[in-house]
Amino acid sequence: MQPNNLFTRQKICYCDTGLLYEQCCGLYHTNKKAPTALALMRSRYSAFASHNADYLMETTYGSERKNYSKEAILEWSTANEWILLEIIKFTENTVEFKAFYTDENQVKQIHHEFSTFIMENAQWYFLKGE
Repeated sequence: MQPNNLFTRQKICYCDTGLLYEQCCGLYHTNKKAPTALALMRSRYSAFASHNADYLMETTYGSERKNYSKEAILEWSTANEWILLEIIKFTENTVEFKAFYTDENQVKQIHHEFSTFIMENAQWYFLKGE
């Protein structure tokens, strides 16, 4: 993994690919079209880490958005320090992962989830997480 470039303020992507953010999840945060469910999952983790609630809402499947609040997402993402994303396994439309973070009380936590994604109109969306 390369170190952060302090001179250009470029950072390694939050999703732990080792790529620069601008060459990884930053691309999806800009145009919002991740090519695979796995890329979308990684970009959503990076959105939590970078407090990008708009992206999280926009990449949630339309019929499911009513179950989420932009304000609640932003509150949860900013209350935690996001440390590491670990992909456990994935298929074309599912991703099992662990997100490691430190909560607002400085307690280390692990969020373990099995996420399902759906493609509609050539774009991937988060459908549900268990």
